[in-house]
Amino acid sequence: MANDPLSLTFAALADPTRRAILARLAEGEATVNTLAEPFDISLQAISKHLKVLERAGLITRGRDAQWRPCRLETAPLEQAGEWVGRYRDRWEGRFARLDEELRSIQRGTGQSTGRGREKGIENENSTGIQSSTEEEKTHE
Repeated sequence: MANDPLSLTFAALADPTRRAILARLAEGEATVNTLAEPFDISLQAISKHLKVLERAGLITRGRDAQWRPCRLETAPLEQAGEWVGRYRDRWEGRFARLDEELRSIQRGTGQSTGRGREKGIENENSTGIQSSTEEEKTHE
């Protein structure tokens, strides 16, 4: 596994137990015992999850007498959000173009960009997408 901060953050977030722990810590500090309560796993397993979260910088553990409360650290989550955000506009633009293409097909105008033809895909309605009725006709 890569050791860059973003990879560590995404690896830590890949586990549902760790995401649930982070959700609980979003409400405020908690001890290991408190964090372990809703799970049907050992304290040792919870401790391993906490070590992964701590290594990723998603939590810190303080010291208050004999207690070691865990605290959420948001900076790595913000960095992951920024990374995802860079691609959000691109995805939304592509989905908007796909949505418009699908609406044009439903209206029957079939105003395709012609990109399908560039890749060698052709059919009767010039959209690069064969309708279900056209597909049924070809199979008869």
